Amino acid sequence: MSERRHPAAGARKPVWRRPLPPRPPQPAPAPALPPGPGPGPAEAGSIVEAALYRDGVRVSSPGSLAETFRELREQPSGMAWIGLARPTEGELLSLASEFDLHPLSVEDALEAHQRPKLERYGDTLFVVLRAARYLDAPEEVDFGELHVFVGPDFVITVRHGAAPDLSAVRRRMEDSPDLLKLGPEAVLYAILDAVVDGYAPVVAGVQNDIDEIETEVFRGDPEVSRRIYELSREMVEFQRATRPLVGMLHGLMAGFAKYGTDEELQRYLRDVADHVTHTSERVDSFRQALQDILTVNATLVTQQQNAEMRALAEAGFEQNEEIKKISSWAAILFAPTLVGTIYGMNFSHMPELHWVFGYPFAIVLMAVVCTSLYFVFKRKHWL
Repeated sequence: MSERRHPAAGARKPVWRRPLPPRPPQPAPAPALPPGPGPGPAEAGSIVEAALYRDGVRVSSPGSLAETFRELREQPSGMAWIGLARPTEGELLSLASEFDLHPLSVEDALEAHQRPKLERYGDTLFVVLRAARYLDAPEEVDFGELHVFVGPDFVITVRHGAAPDLSAVRRRMEDSPDLLKLGPEAVLYAILDAVVDGYAPVVAGVQNDIDEIETEVFRGDPEVSRRIYELSREMVEFQRATRPLVGMLHGLMAGFAKYGTDEELQRYLRDVADHVTHTSERVDSFRQALQDILTVNATLVTQQQNAEMRALAEAGFEQNEEIKKISSWAAILFAPTLVGTIYGMNFSHMPELHWVFGYPFAIVLMAVVCTSLYFVFKRKHWL
């Protein structure tokens, strides 16, 4: 993003960035907070950075909200840029009182978990963005939420999550005073640009994950189904973050003429809109690819299960054939055993016991029974 050309010095300020009339002088007490810890520790924990700018140059770095309010009143032509991270309800209420923020926007910023949107309340824009970053170690996408209040002489960012790195955005803008002097609208552009640029590493990481998943699918990895599901769920969340942003940027572009947006800044916003559209299309393609991969994986799993069932059936058939053979020979061998056992009981009074042809008769009887059983089993294809 640093390669983009910034507006030339002396470019016309947009009408939307008109200065407010000086506020009436009044004492500067610390903002009222709910009962609990004093305002000092609370502010120190949630104020990431606060600064006042005039003509694109930082003129002050207040250490608290009260000091920021006081200095902004003393410099009505300046601009305040306040960065907060998970602020308390008291801090948001003090900001709402100072800058006339709409209660609905304050409620959304406090509760978080909002969908990306753009709302206009009088001279104040309220923007909700979903930032994303790719975590290499767990190979997953981490989503953050950013709320931005943009007024005629102030920008307030409320961050819920680690992304994006707004300190880098602030440094970039301070290094480009010609861009920063365009006012809050230019800061909003820089924030949008940072959020959208943060999607590029996520897209690259997800593409790499999909390539790995395709390899695992055809390798037959049993854990691949779980990975496909988890990545599909992340892509649903990613789609929710990018798709509304397309409409939001087109809404901003539709108001270029009405609010007198600087022409060079219009080009930058259109460039951001192009990047968002491209990212949204990639996310849509990722979801479709994951659905196709899941279908292919289900087909391969079904084929593998069918092959295993077929192998089990063949093994069972072979075992059944062997059992038939064993049973047949056992039956054949049982016949002479039965005859021999009967005539081997050695009772004194048994038929044919003293018959001359008794032994040959027993042998022939055994042979006849065994041969008959053999042909019976042979006809039934057991042998």
